Amino acid sequence: MSGKFNGRREDFRLVTGRGQYTSDWNFPNQAHAHFLRSDRAHAELLGLDLEEALASPGVLAILTGADTKAAGFGSSPALIKFPGKAGMKLRNPHREVLAESRVRFVGQEVALVIAETAAQAQEAAEKIIADYGDLPAVIDAEAALAPGAPLLYPEIENNLAFDFEYGSKDKTDKAFSEAAHVTKLSLDAKRISGNPMEPKAASVIYDAQKDVYDLYVPSQGLTGMRHGLSVGTGVPEEKLRVHAHDVGGGFGIRGEAYSEYCALMLAAKRTGRPVKWLGTRAETFVSDHHGRGVKLHGELALDAQGHFLGLRIEWIINGGAYLSTPGGFTNTLAPSGNIMNLYRTPAVHGLHRLVLTNTTATTPYRGAARPNVTYLMERLADEAAREMGIDSVELRRRNLIPKEAFPYKTPTGAEYDSGDPAGLLDDALKHSDHAGFEARRAEAKSRGKLRGISACVFVEPAGGGSSPVEETAIQFGASGNPTIYTVSGPSGQGHETVFPEIVAEVFGVKSEHVTLRFSDPDGPALRGDGTIGSRSLMSHGGSLLLAARETVRKGRDLAAKHLEAAEADIEFTGGRYVVRGTDLGVGILELAKIHAAKGESPLDTKFGMPAARAYPTGAHVAEVEIDAETGECELMSYTAVDDCGNIINHTLAEGQVHGGIMQGLGQVFDEAVIYDDGGQMLTGSFMDYCMPRAHELKGLKLYDRPIPAPGNPLGAKGVGEAGATGAVPTLACAVMDALRPLGIHHLDFPYTPARLWGAMRAAGKV
Repeated sequence: MSGKFNGRREDFRLVTGRGQYTSDWNFPNQAHAHFLRSDRAHAELLGLDLEEALASPGVLAILTGADTKAAGFGSSPALIKFPGKAGMKLRNPHREVLAESRVRFVGQEVALVIAETAAQAQEAAEKIIADYGDLPAVIDAEAALAPGAPLLYPEIENNLAFDFEYGSKDKTDKAFSEAAHVTKLSLDAKRISGNPMEPKAASVIYDAQKDVYDLYVPSQGLTGMRHGLSVGTGVPEEKLRVHAHDVGGGFGIRGEAYSEYCALMLAAKRTGRPVKWLGTRAETFVSDHHGRGVKLHGELALDAQGHFLGLRIEWIINGGAYLSTPGGFTNTLAPSGNIMNLYRTPAVHGLHRLVLTNTTATTPYRGAARPNVTYLMERLADEAAREMGIDSVELRRRNLIPKEAFPYKTPTGAEYDSGDPAGLLDDALKHSDHAGFEARRAEAKSRGKLRGISACVFVEPAGGGSSPVEETAIQFGASGNPTIYTVSGPSGQGHETVFPEIVAEVFGVKSEHVTLRFSDPDGPALRGDGTIGSRSLMSHGGSLLLAARETVRKGRDLAAKHLEAAEADIEFTGGRYVVRGTDLGVGILELAKIHAAKGESPLDTKFGMPAARAYPTGAHVAEVEIDAETGECELMSYTAVDDCGNIINHTLAEGQVHGGIMQGLGQVFDEAVIYDDGGQMLTGSFMDYCMPRAHELKGLKLYDRPIPAPGNPLGAKGVGEAGATGAVPTLACAVMDALRPLGIHHLDFPYTPARLWGAMRAAGKV
């Protein structure tokens, strides 16, 4: 499985324009849709004048909040089922599919126009006259908590949706009282726009005779999408058929059953025609759920030798005007397990406050909470080292969890399954020539450049999910070749290549004989979660491995009967069942073909395994140079050493790390969603929102130091989030190291040339 890479099976189809994304689906007699969206952040919706729009050419229908309310449509589900501080329950505001009486963020869906063509639908939507009564808006989460702040919902006091506490306050207070030194830090993890290649889109067909909906949407998994749609519309899950073939990027924001999809279901039912909607890039900016958006406050207590004694955490989370399904969970319970990173920290206390504001909802974005966890902890470690006069690498070494301590139980109850933090750090320092940095810094100084370096470590929880079991299936057609089924669909990860490789190796056949079908409503009914949380290989791949082994086991009895031998005498080797000590045998695909001709194959297998969890770890080193005259920051080299467990396909794993690092680089240097005080988005296009570019990532070197995960049959740990989790703190700390000689010890993202130059100018250095 980890042999020579022969390319991704899906690549030829995709690079030759033969992919089938949501916009590529077209159906006979289809109509087109366009959404009217709120142009203000907070206002009473006093009325809609539809007369001129309804009279426009081609218009078939216009839906408003009154229609979706009458249909019983409502909020998506929330993952938070656990109690908060002092038993607090989540205050989850009702999400209207189309606004009924009030709008709460710019971009909220107000009406849906259905017409013969997309142009006619847009033209009619522009003729709708909305009458608003403006209300005061609150954009910043800390401001929303302040006394007297405008309330988004009268029933939600202080705009506080959830208050989550973990760890031991008493033990942590005691640790701080005994500390020789305390480091304090506040950071702003700005909002990020996911901006997948494929904007949000959907086509919906309603079969009135069967009372069944077919939805074609960009999705990170069939089961989660179907469940969210069912909760939002009241339609039973068995009447929802979700299709997602090629998905142009996910990054966490394509797992949600968005309000637009629910409204389109009603449109298809009302018109009796397929309805297609293609969102624009502008709609992606204002209505797709955003990532990050958290104020991070941390305090680290140390003894006189620099050993960590305690950690206090407070996060203030900007949840937006409505809560996405996983958004609250992502920044409350999820980070509690690894909040202390890879360091022995005996006492921890955390408080995470989920706040409602007049902005777009936030949700997991590549890495989910992990980059924020690691960013805060690694910056605390660097600042503590500076304040105490200890080398930052040495401070980390003194506090790393030793290899022999794994599995390691954290003070907040998580259990890191396996790892070698010191070994990872040693490898990263060696491969990056960390020892030679001072000479490079001196050379850069001679050219008028500021050079900085950082070495950071991380751990991130991978896998798990809301489903306790992960099911896959293997079925054999008339050709004898197997088709494998999962609920996990790819959005660039290479599932069509690696999953068949896993099954083919067990069967002893070429992988091209195995075909993957994912998120297929016509396939067997399967339980499980989608492509989220670096879980696909561990859970879906592991389940497929066990399903393939079970298929081989079932085949022994069939082979024994076919070969007229005792089952005890049958061996399976090289893709063939053979009678021990003879040359008599039959191939597994040949056996499958024989039985498929008789009807449903007895080799067909459906298999479930508990959802797997593991803790990938890594150590990354970055070097940067800053031009003091312009503020331009250049990445000189980036070295990543990762423990992702057993690697099944090195090229695909490296591609995942590479992509994650690139997105981490974007957060550090380029990206930020900015609203003005009135809630208008100032970064609503690529003219204003800066995306990372290929030339920014230079000198990249990737290495692995794998320790097999004990919790899944492949020994894999997940890799999709690792790059972003490591890159955000490593790049940030490298920039701060470059600025430190100028007396600059704090700067928030993004580190644009203007922001860096401004900081240096404020320090009197330019």
